[in-house]
Amino acid sequence: MRVRTLAVALLAGGLALTACGKEGGPGDTGTAPSQQVAADVKVDGSPTFDKIKARGRVIVGVKEDQPGLGYKDPTSGKFTGFDIEIAKLVAAKLGYGDDKIDYKAIPSAGREQALINGDVDYYVGTYTINNKRKEQVGFAGPYYTAGQDLLVKKDDNSITGPETLKGKKVCSVTGSTPIQKVKTDGLTEPENIVELQTYSLCVEQLEQGAVDAVTTDDAILKGYASQSPTTLKVVGKTFSTEPYGIGLPKEDKALRGKINDILDEAINGGAWEAAYKATLGVSGSDADKPVIERY
Repeated sequence: MRVRTLAVALLAGGLALTACGKEGGPGDTGTAPSQQVAADVKVDGSPTFDKIKARGRVIVGVKEDQPGLGYKDPTSGKFTGFDIEIAKLVAAKLGYGDDKIDYKAIPSAGREQALINGDVDYYVGTYTINNKRKEQVGFAGPYYTAGQDLLVKKDDNSITGPETLKGKKVCSVTGSTPIQKVKTDGLTEPENIVELQTYSLCVEQLEQGAVDAVTTDDAILKGYASQSPTTLKVVGKTFSTEPYGIGLPKEDKALRGKINDILDEAINGGAWEAAYKATLGVSGSDADKPVIERY
């Protein structure tokens, strides 16, 4: 399933805001409708939900540097984006409102360990479902599907897709699916692969000329391009399929089933579309609805 309209929405929305002189940071989006908080929720057989109930709060792992998806405003400390709205939707259906959610920013390389250690109850942050990760953690979803792409400088016409990366320095996040694809497919030489802790650091390196390209999912890259439309651009066609899932402790099948039910209801009942339109869909572009894959 392809949802490039999601990525286009990010760019179009960012350009529109720039053109009309709208004030605000890169994480600014529309206003999503508040979620009705469920009462008397039970998830029998879920040790994670038992911990949530005992604590009286939900701890959600997220990203903090991905505009339109998971972004933390440096001034207000507020988290915004599509992933954040999905995290809030799940929390509400588990019985916890916005005031009962603690967001914990976890970089890509630390996601599995954070779930294994119980540092977070679940993780919503451009987390691609794959078999290798399933060996360590569980997944509900997918709630969104993206594809790997490339971010380069606006005036760089030498990179047009993955086949033109030889001899170029390519940056992505340590432990991410995109950096693994760069390695396994031999898209550039090993000495030209740069791994950093966050995508924002990679983008800084690109803007400074220290690397030639940043690679990750197209939706993330379009978010950065929308911040700097005169200096950065996304090139080529997507060359992977990245189904985003909600990460969970591996053995907690009860909570996985519950969250799958929540997502299924949201996708078919309109809440998913409302969350999308208020974030990635600020330009008004439509998106294909994901299909839950239970296992």
